[in-house]
Amino acid sequence: MKKWSKAIAIGMCVCMIGATALAETGDTDAVSSATQKTQTQQNQDGRHNKGGQQNQGGQNQQTPPDTSNQQNQGGRHNKGGQNRQTPPAGVQNKGGQNQQTPPAMPGEQNQDGQNQQTPSAMPGEQNQGGQNQQTPPAMPGEQNGERPELPDGQNSGGPGIPGDMNGMPGMPGGMGGPGGENAPSDYSAANTVTESSTGASYSSSTDSENAVLVSEGNVTLSGSTVSKTGSSSNESADFYGINAAVLATNGSTLTIEDAEITSDGGHANGVFSYGSGTTVNVSDTAITTSGNNSGGLMTTGGAALNATNVTVSTSGNSSAAIRSDRGGGTVTVTGGSYDTTGIGSPAIYSTADITVSDAALSATTSEAVVIEGGNNVTLNNVEITGSNTKLNGQSTVNTNVLIYQSMSGDASEGASTFTMTDGSMTAETGAMFHVTNTTTTINLENVDFTYAPDSNVFLDASADSWGRSGSNGGQVTLNMKSQDITGAILSDSVSSVTVNLDDDSTWTLTGDSYVTAFNGDLSNVNMNGYTLYVSGVAVNK
Repeated sequence: MKKWSKAIAIGMCVCMIGATALAETGDTDAVSSATQKTQTQQNQDGRHNKGGQQNQGGQNQQTPPDTSNQQNQGGRHNKGGQNRQTPPAGVQNKGGQNQQTPPAMPGEQNQDGQNQQTPSAMPGEQNQGGQNQQTPPAMPGEQNGERPELPDGQNSGGPGIPGDMNGMPGMPGGMGGPGGENAPSDYSAANTVTESSTGASYSSSTDSENAVLVSEGNVTLSGSTVSKTGSSSNESADFYGINAAVLATNGSTLTIEDAEITSDGGHANGVFSYGSGTTVNVSDTAITTSGNNSGGLMTTGGAALNATNVTVSTSGNSSAAIRSDRGGGTVTVTGGSYDTTGIGSPAIYSTADITVSDAALSATTSEAVVIEGGNNVTLNNVEITGSNTKLNGQSTVNTNVLIYQSMSGDASEGASTFTMTDGSMTAETGAMFHVTNTTTTINLENVDFTYAPDSNVFLDASADSWGRSGSNGGQVTLNMKSQDITGAILSDSVSSVTVNLDDDSTWTLTGDSYVTAFNGDLSNVNMNGYTLYVSGVAVNK
């Protein structure tokens, strides 16, 4: 840390000397450019505020990636490795962890853990990175690139109100940013378990320590009680399972039955499955987390997690009930209930392939579902409710389902898929779907939708605060089979929506709607006094 502080101090002195020299030569513009900085937002689990762009007054401005429950440091990961040694079974590790502050990102000055970056240029100017800021052309019904005014008070965009996580703004779902250290070669654990047990109790109160670690073989914990307190300030905890109450890794198989698992600390996930070849099976178990950045079921690094009749309750910010992060994996959930109350804490945050069936899910202060990057969520006969009452991080659109790409580097790139069959979805505020800076397919069949009273929008595909201005829209294929929907569909000038409506489906407009292509019988579309535009041309029935 001392070496790191000296390096920062030297860098600050060099910057001050350079600015003084520029001032003495009369290049006051250069001095102003060198000294203008903006403080980036910080991350919550919602993960909205990631290395994308912040939209202010129609301009897209580049901001550095965020952190979750900490300030943005060098691309949002703590790059100083942690030194941990795995203790023998049942022995609590009394050694601390060595954490190091990472260097600032290029163009930033790291002071007290804060990243600073030169702001984007004003309209019509060239920003300091040499890139022009351009507002995309208007779509039908727009003026000066603005979306048409929406009836009934629908929020059509505007600066997001950062969510509050220990007084810091953040992002949805709980994802990390680019960069970061590798997985630790050794973990610190109060109990390294190698044999199955019944009725055992495990606990840890030490920071950055697991209460239970399974790193080899096939272990079953039946009727166990696990308690975890203590926090981790290192976001690698959300990538590799450091500080989780229960962690399985290194290709092991862990089965948890009839257990009670609680955690109270930052970055203290409940049950964590990490690494290719690792499988966690958990059933008839209650998981409760109360700290920020503390999901219930967590899967990363290509691991597998299967949950049956599990009850998950999280109350911290950035703490999705069913959560994944860097490297994703495969998550299969059947039955149970999954509830969140924190800001930026959706019921499901997916950077993985997640399937949920016959379950009840709710998020009282967040989106119901968030999909980042080229990943998938499949819902079969579930009841799911979202209440995105507080915009989080870079988000500018209240929505029930957010499908996006943050450009953080933690989610695979490519097209995503959201599929829902049977069951019900309720939005208590905002649009039902918002798609931005990505390509996705939405498949709907026989879903009962309940719409928010403050929105008339079913699907909004548009540029938001992530990606490069002019190419950061949402590209959507909406397939409906035996499906009835109500609401407007909006697509701005950098987005596209193709609607495929089968003969057993209907669409009732509640506002003028803009799609790129429509395939189906127009007699199944109830215009309801509004106009449907297909590729900019008004449709006449």
